[in-house]
Amino acid sequence: MLIDVITLFPEMFAGPFGDSMVKRAIDNEILEIRFTQLRDYAFDKHKQVDDSPFGGGSGMVLKPEPVYRAVRDVLSKSEEILPRRVIITDPGGKTFKQEKAKELAKYNRLIFICGHYEGFDARIYDLADEKISIGDYVLTGGELPAMVIIDAVARMLPGVLGAADSAETDSFFDGLLGFPQYTRPREFEGKVVPEVLLSGHHENIKKWRLEQSLKLTRENRPDLLKDKP
Repeated sequence: MLIDVITLFPEMFAGPFGDSMVKRAIDNEILEIRFTQLRDYAFDKHKQVDDSPFGGGSGMVLKPEPVYRAVRDVLSKSEEILPRRVIITDPGGKTFKQEKAKELAKYNRLIFICGHYEGFDARIYDLADEKISIGDYVLTGGELPAMVIIDAVARMLPGVLGAADSAETDSFFDGLLGFPQYTRPREFEGKVVPEVLLSGHHENIKKWRLEQSLKLTRENRPDLLKDKP
């Protein structure tokens, strides 16, 4: 998969993508991530990409011209890589969920447009296929949401995780919270591993894990169960 990120702050991605799972995916050529500096597409010598909003108000708004130029240039490169999806990380988008991560992992190319300041000139939204939000709170820019989405999508790509079924045991993979996990020692400070996990009976273990997932979801995220039979 090829991922392009259009951003004012490409250096922000160095830490999260320079280590752990995403780095291994890049090193193994499962994933390629390219960064485009939005300021490179400004018209003036000061590389200004924002301006004050019409109608007044505090803060600055990202101008449409640099964004259009950047997106069109990025799309013109590697345009043979299809299918592709252009995404704006935006608080007005639909909330990101695991199902969306699975869906996006089916594309061969993703292009992220990261906003900053008080947001975009509204005329740029036609450039994107969709807007995605990661939650109902305010962040400084769209870079952190892009990192979150990319990390979640990368986990869904074949060959990225050490075990083929690792993603299937994650919380939210099937719409439920994950079941409790245990490892050695069998007893720690008086707390013991449930006997069923030591039984070797795979069907009983599978049943116990589902029961625990349902229990935790019911206690902590009952909203996730409203669509469950």
